[in-house]
Amino acid sequence: PGPQARYKFYVLNAPRPDLRDLYHWLLRLPLWGIVLLIVGSYLGLNLLFGALYYWLGGIGNATPGSFADAFFFSVHTLGTIGYGSLYPASRAANVLVVIESLTGLLVTALATGLMFVRFSQTRPRVVFSRRITIGGYDGVPTLMIRLGNERGNYIFDVMMRLTLQRTTRSAEGVTFYRTLDVPLVREHAPALTRAWTVLHVIDDKSPLCGLDAEALRSCEAELTLAITGTDDTSLQPVYARYTWYADEILWDMRLADVLTENSDGDMVLDLAQFHEVIAVAPCPAAAEGARLAPPARSGPADPVSQHGSTAQH
Repeated sequence: PGPQARYKFYVLNAPRPDLRDLYHWLLRLPLWGIVLLIVGSYLGLNLLFGALYYWLGGIGNATPGSFADAFFFSVHTLGTIGYGSLYPASRAANVLVVIESLTGLLVTALATGLMFVRFSQTRPRVVFSRRITIGGYDGVPTLMIRLGNERGNYIFDVMMRLTLQRTTRSAEGVTFYRTLDVPLVREHAPALTRAWTVLHVIDDKSPLCGLDAEALRSCEAELTLAITGTDDTSLQPVYARYTWYADEILWDMRLADVLTENSDGDMVLDLAQFHEVIAVAPCPAAAEGARLAPPARSGPADPVSQHGSTAQH
């Protein structure tokens, strides 16, 4: 999952796909595409063999010159139905029946295997917040992203990786597209359900240190969050990623709280607030812009670290 790229990416002189890529191409088809492909292949094969039966003749009880009878006989043969109303009455027709029967076995096996693999694949429904926020948290500039599992079950052993892609130019004027790792307060979650908040503290070791909104736009910055985990229902691996552009990063904001406690002491998760943001006072460390780097993050007792390691909103 992820937004549509805002620019086109052209690949020149790429190798042409061949039969070795057919299986991969089939798995990328949507379910309706696979169904249409199977139905179309089935009808196409029957039209082909029906035309051959019509040309060869030799079908018992068939109306002379009837393509419909030849087509229906092909359907009976390919589907191993065998009602007996139509039957091969010549050697040539029997040879063609053998060929079609073998073709039917192969096509049925391939279609069954394709449908099984397609249905057994786990398609994740991981949702990401539409915006990234950067604002002060306990006096420290902190980047916040929210993600969650829309299905409501658990994704276990989730690993998260945030990267920054930016355009740089060398002293010789060579354009270079760099990818930098953005360390998270917590890169591993034991389980992901409806919502989880990802935090990155912008300290002097952060690749975002000293950058503001204008600097991110000028270097065409993109932030990509990729996650992997295991679905607790299918026990299959889950992969998801999302990319945000520079104008989708909100400054002096933070994500609204989605987890509250009611008067009875029960926890209430309001997913209507999933994408909402609220304004915060400018962080003194971030207000200096590119002239000053934000203060470094402290050790494990840092309130931000504790928040990131325990809060699953």
